[in-house]
Amino acid sequence: MKESNQPLEQLKQIRIEKLKKLKSLGVNPFTSKGKFNCLKIKDARKKEIGSIVSVHGRIRSIRAFGKLSFLKLEDYSGQIQLAVKGELSELDKKVFDLLDIGDFIEVEGKLFLTKTEELTVHVQKLNLLTKSIRPLPSEHFGLKDEEDRFRQRYVDLILNKDLRDLFVKKAKFWHLIRDFMIENGFLEVETPVLENTAGGADANPFVTHHNAFDIDVYLRISMGELWQKRLMVAGFDKTFEIGRQFRNEGLSREHLQDYTQMEFYWAYANYKDGMRLVEQMYKKVAKGVFNTLEFEIGDHRVDLGKEWEIIDYRTIIKEKMGLDIDSVTEAELKSKLDELHVKYEASDKRGRLIDLIWKQIRKGISGPAFLVGHPIEVSPLAKRIDDSNYVERYQIILAGSEMGNGYSELNDPIDQKERFESQQKLRDAGDAEAQMEDNDFVRALEYGMPPVTGFGVSERLFSFLANKSVRECVLFPLLKPE
Repeated sequence: MKESNQPLEQLKQIRIEKLKKLKSLGVNPFTSKGKFNCLKIKDARKKEIGSIVSVHGRIRSIRAFGKLSFLKLEDYSGQIQLAVKGELSELDKKVFDLLDIGDFIEVEGKLFLTKTEELTVHVQKLNLLTKSIRPLPSEHFGLKDEEDRFRQRYVDLILNKDLRDLFVKKAKFWHLIRDFMIENGFLEVETPVLENTAGGADANPFVTHHNAFDIDVYLRISMGELWQKRLMVAGFDKTFEIGRQFRNEGLSREHLQDYTQMEFYWAYANYKDGMRLVEQMYKKVAKGVFNTLEFEIGDHRVDLGKEWEIIDYRTIIKEKMGLDIDSVTEAELKSKLDELHVKYEASDKRGRLIDLIWKQIRKGISGPAFLVGHPIEVSPLAKRIDDSNYVERYQIILAGSEMGNGYSELNDPIDQKERFESQQKLRDAGDAEAQMEDNDFVRALEYGMPPVTGFGVSERLFSFLANKSVRECVLFPLLKPE
């Protein structure tokens, strides 16, 4: 039962030999179902001392003291100690001698307390459920290399209870967002993942081929923004969607190529209504998942319970960088970016350059804050503030990053068509993230869309509140093949 520090292939071969012995005993090492009526370990731990209980799970440790052995058994709900002495049947004794750490078993026995007051099952019956062939890494050494941890996430999750708890919290995060939206009268909808035109965001899409239609299509880059606004045209007044979206862009601590996002659209409301609703949602979800409104995120301390600051886009750039975005030229923007040692593309226009300037300022803002007053160059789908070159938009700023984006939606079809045409020119000039022209969406707006506010937030918010990289908060992040 005890394994030495032999090479992996030798250890695997030893276990394969044990598997053969089990089969020779008439024992199925990969059974489809157990024999006992097992409790979850956490429920078994609540039973009275002296009770007979059955539990199942994975063996996490084995310690032998002569004829007495102690095992740690673990299921999803927790761990419990097993004590194995000499009361097993002859077959069960032979099976027990062929067990290893990592095997799945079920046992039946009596609960008792050891001299050290540890709750233990005195095993009377034992049944092998699954024989493991590959030894687990030790809990002490584990998987240290990040790529190994991501590639063998199933092992990382076995060894790291905190990691398992993280994903329980993440599930609760989306559960609470869904509940919040439904409680506030929003209808959950599903919109296409494959699109003829990738719309609703400034991002480079993935392209795939649709064999039946023999056409190339795009994986969506937003959570159905233009589709949900079509639903506003159709007469729905509150919709939301939670799902996966895809952006063919670079990797970073904050960005992934495929991730979960929530977007809502709300008719007869504007961006100020959206700001109030979103603040309520963030507070409720943060408190419900993490049981606090105060967070340490990187070098930032964030208190969601304090008054949320309102920051004006033009004002803060003028204060921090000495640039007036009403009159600044592309040459002046590039000169400032050079001074800040920020890279940009030669083809980048004013909107992209202004956004790069803002992102340098953003790094120093802990928040919570609303950024408002965006120029139209960086907001092709938002409604203008009166007849100005600024729009009714807001972004949530937390710990130096953007944690949500919303605005009063543009519903003027003529203005929308002109902005699409402007974006298409940028795209034709080489800007892969500029938005595509969507004439069907313009046609929908021509039928009339009521005033609408929309908002989107991704799983990056969860990763920030957990103070983890966004890849760490994905169960199985995409990796290059081995």
